Amino acid sequence: MALLARASEDALETGLAGLPVPAFKWLRRPETGLYMVRGRVGGTGNAFNLGEMTVTRCTLRLDNGCSGVAYVHGRSHRHAELAALADAMMQSAETAPAVRAGLLEPIGRQIDQARQEMARKAQSTRVEFFTVAREAGSGAGTDDQSDEADAG
Repeated sequence: MALLARASEDALETGLAGLPVPAFKWLRRPETGLYMVRGRVGGTGNAFNLGEMTVTRCTLRLDNGCSGVAYVHGRSHRHAELAALADAMMQSAETAPAVRAGLLEPIGRQIDQARQEMARKAQSTRVEFFTVAREAGSGAGTDDQSDEADAG
């Protein structure tokens, strides 16, 4: 489900175009709404409301009885429909291998490549900071004399 939700609509269209898509009926047509996104300071602090996010969801059932559900960010009803259709096809033993090979694996590779590219770009802008610390106890009274000399 995570791959289907993160995939682009075009990737889903392309991947499902090469597969025999079975007939289905809607259990819940695509509908768009808002979800409250919550966060935690430092990942462990008290939860707070970060903001709202637009989400589209739908549920369908194939003629063979397998159901598919999708929750995708944004307002694209087609994206939700394609994701739910792929989810339902993954529930069937006949269509699951074709969906995995023709849709999920290519999408997984695309997402990994995009993540690696973003990491490369972030690494190229990385700044390394360092500090020079005084050594404590390197000489008797050295630090005190330096402080007095700076003050005077």
